[in-house]
Amino acid sequence: MTTGEHKRIKGLKKENLRDNMTNDELVTNMLGELDTAEISKTENPQGFEESKAVARDGESIAGNALRELEDRTEQKVVSSKNSKNPKLLDENLK
Repeated sequence: MTTGEHKRIKGLKKENLRDNMTNDELVTNMLGELDTAEISKTENPQGFEESKAVARDGESIAGNALRELEDRTEQKVVSSKNSKNPKLLDENLK
């Protein structure tokens, strides 16, 4: 999912997407960032195109984990919850 698609689901225009993510969304996003950084360390991409390919690989790993979790729990990770009602962002915390 692109940033624009994610912002549309949350009803955001100029607001910061990360500030409006649930904990589940943040963790999934951070997994993609971690995957990309680790792959980059081992592959040492040179230039934009190689870096873009590494980023796609990191995204793919996180995306697979996201789909697997959604299949297992039968619940979507990405939601329309946003910081307009901050309590909703952390409602899964108990």
